[in-house]
Formats: sequence, C-alpha cells, structure tokens
Amino acid sequence: MSVERRGNWRVLVVDDEEAARYGMRRALGGFDYEVEEAGSVEEARHVVNARRPDLLLLDVNLPGVSGLEYLRELAAEGEGAPLVVMVTAYGSERVAVEAIKAGAYDYLSKPFEIDDLRLVVKNALETVGLRRENRSLKERIKLETAQRGALIGNSESMQRVRSMIEKVAETDATVLVRGESGTGKELVARELHERSSHRRKGSFVAVNCAALPSELIESELFGHEKGAFTGAAARRKGKFELADGGTLFLDEIGDMSANVQAKLLRALEERRIERLGGGESIPVDVRIVSATHRPLEQDIEKGSFRADLFYRLQVVTVEIPALRERREDIPVLADTFARQAAERYGLPPRTLAPAALRKLVEYHWPGNVRELRNAVERSLILAEGDEVTAKDLPEEIGGAVNKASKEQGAAPTVEPGALAVPFTSDFREDRREFERRYIARCLEETGGNVTRAAAILGMHRQSLQHKLRELGLARRYVAVSDAADNGEDAQDNSDN
Repeated sequence: MSVERRGNWRVLVVDDEEAARYGMRRALGGFDYEVEEAGSVEEARHVVNARRPDLLLLDVNLPGVSGLEYLRELAAEGEGAPLVVMVTAYGSERVAVEAIKAGAYDYLSKPFEIDDLRLVVKNALETVGLRRENRSLKERIKLETAQRGALIGNSESMQRVRSMIEKVAETDATVLVRGESGTGKELVARELHERSSHRRKGSFVAVNCAALPSELIESELFGHEKGAFTGAAARRKGKFELADGGTLFLDEIGDMSANVQAKLLRALEERRIERLGGGESIPVDVRIVSATHRPLEQDIEKGSFRADLFYRLQVVTVEIPALRERREDIPVLADTFARQAAERYGLPPRTLAPAALRKLVEYHWPGNVRELRNAVERSLILAEGDEVTAKDLPEEIGGAVNKASKEQGAAPTVEPGALAVPFTSDFREDRREFERRYIARCLEETGGNVTRAAAILGMHRQSLQHKLRELGLARRYVAVSDAADNGEDAQDNSDN
C-alpha cells in the first residue's frame, strides 16, 4: 500500500543499549526513513518535542522512567502523539499485552528478525499516513460544511437551529431534521455529528432514501451475504455497519418502503441488524439523524408511513426555516458565496450592488440556500465590472419580484411599485413591511384562502398562519381564510 508522505518518515529508536539502537538503525537504512536515537525517556522527550517523529520504537526497560510509563504519557496527548511500537524482552507477553492496552500500535520481542522489524515499521507508518489523511479529510469536510451557508446567519430562526444543535449534539437521541429542499438538512446532520465528542471519532455516513430503488435500499442499509440475491457475488457491509460508532444520516426518510421501515424500526429498538441472506445478529452503535421535506403526519394518515417509526425518529425535531422566512440572512449569505466563488474560480473579488442585493432579498427562493449559492456564483462569473449588478442576476431574479415556481402555482399579479418599500435605516423593519404587503396581496388574490396562498408562497399552511400572526395580519385574514378554506373543502367533498 502506498501512502502519501510529508517528505521522509521520522522514526525514533529509544533504547538504553547502544548496540540495539545501532542494529535497528542499520536495519531501517536504505528506506525512506529519518532514523534518530535516544538512550532514555528524557532524551526521547527532547527529540519528540523538537522533531515530532512519526513513530517510536520504544524499549520497555529504560533507566529512570520506563517505556510503559512514557507510552502512557504519549497516549494522553491524543491524536497529535507519535505512534509507538514497544520493544520487549523474550517471554514478556504479559508486558506486551499491557502495552497494547495502554495504546501501543504493536510490539516486537527481542531477539527479532530484521524482516519482522521492517514489516512492523512499514505497517505502522502506513497507519500513520492513513490517520493523517483521515484527519485532513475531516478538517476539509468541516471547513466545506461551514462554508456552504446552511448555518450562516443571525436571524432568530437560525439562532434557534444552532441552539437546538448545541443542546442535542452530545446526546444519542434520534433527530428528525425538517425543511424544504435546499435548506441544508444534511449540513445540520453533519454539524450534530461534528459537535458530538464521541460520535465525531466515528464515521458520518449519508444515505439518500429517495435516490435508491426500493429493492436495493435494504441491502444498502443492512448489507448482504454472498449469494443473498442475484449479483451478490461477495459479502458486503451495509451503511449501519460502516457508521458503527458514528452517525447514520437517512435523507428523505419519507420515501422508504414499508418493508424497510419495519426493519429500520427493529434496528433502532434492538440496536442490532442482520445482513440480507444471513442469520447473524450484529450489534451496532449508531446515532440516527433523519430528514424529510414531506409532511410525514399526512403520510401516516394515508398509511404510507409507520406512526411508531415516526415517533421513534422524532425524539428531537430540528426545523430549518426556508430562506424566504429569514431574508435578513440573505446579504451575509450572498457576500459569503461571492467571496468563495471568486476564490474557487480565480476571479477578481466583486461586491454586490445595492440594487442587486435588493433583488436577492425580494426574490422568493423556491430552491432556498442552494439556489442562492448557484445564482450568486453564476452572476459573479458573468459580471464584467467591479460590481454584480441587477442585470447580472438570473432573469427570474433580476427581472421579477418574488416570482413563485410553476409547481407552486402562479404568483399574485403585482402592479409596478405596488410592493415598493422605501429604504430606512432599519433593514428588519423594511423586510417585515415587504413581507406584510406581499402576503396581504397574495391572500387578496386567493380570496383569503390560506391553503392556496401557502401553496403559491411555498409555505406550509401552519407556517403561513404563524406568519400572519407575526405580521399583525391575523385579525384581518384568519376569519375570512377559515371560511374560504372550509368552502373549498366542501366543494372538494361535493366533487367526490
């Protein structure tokens, strides 16, 4: 196995016998190693602090502080400590076992063959390289997660999301993340994983239940034995086993078939799984975070989702607001995405002109944060001046105000200037006034029907009712909206 290296590997031989140090140094000569020597723990400490070797060949019997004592000292340093191979006297199996328990990677018993020494050192340094790559990957994922924008913003709703993550992260409670597509549900799941002091040591494994055919998702989650079905040529571990000790993220949980729902419920309750085609019950220690944009309560009423599984998954629920419900975060999100895009594509930094920023704030954002990021990147690439202007924005954003997607129905017709809100020094109040005018116009166009207005706005009915109360429109519209909704329900029943 080849492992990417930072120059030569550094190996420190710690032994009070000069001949033993010389022999090990000669045995490792000719390889891509920098070998240094120390005759005591005191000398070893000096070399470790100054040179940070990758591997120690540490003798047990040393003057003063023993090798075992120094091993425990190094193990207490955590991830930054060098890997240790203990060197023991012949017949000291008990000491070797104690060393492994204390954190040693492996051990060698004197006298040993040169080939055995070389093989142990080779394997140990490959492990060092893999651990280094794993740490680098985790840091990169963590950085990318922080930069994607899901948790950027100081709106009250995002503060609530961060507060909930902070409270829940260190527990093993199952979490259901709810929100529209593009709001960043997976990023919230990753944040829960990274903020758990013990789960982050394991893997974060994500499964998109909507992207897999129903006949494959069971094998994907639980694995299979050789010959379990046509094409199963070898045993394969499932996502549960791969996430053991870490976090399993089940995205779009509402698309899971009834059969898999039953097996998932059993796995959650028993904390054990069985591979397809196998009879072995395998214990798993996994924290489950699931996500959906679907109204699962309605799926339960229809019989397409198990109520017992729903209650098992939503021990804690994290609601991610749609971007249009936290418009005060759009300026900082847009600025962040513009800077990132400039760095990614090697473009000169460009600011967002006030008119362009206003268009971004006013737009409906059916695709949420994901759509905003794509729009800003596109605009930055196409812009020619020092600023991104309104004409650089995609047509649906720069040429319209709060244009709803076709799937959600037609947006209310708006006369030029009808929704214009004069700029003041209070951005939040400007945003509130714009929302109040727009939602009021939408309800007028739908005859006060909250259900239809919510569909046009891309909101849940309950969210719109909450927004009406928040904007001081409840008294004006709730009575007429309830009557309109009831009338529509009656018409639907007569049609049936």
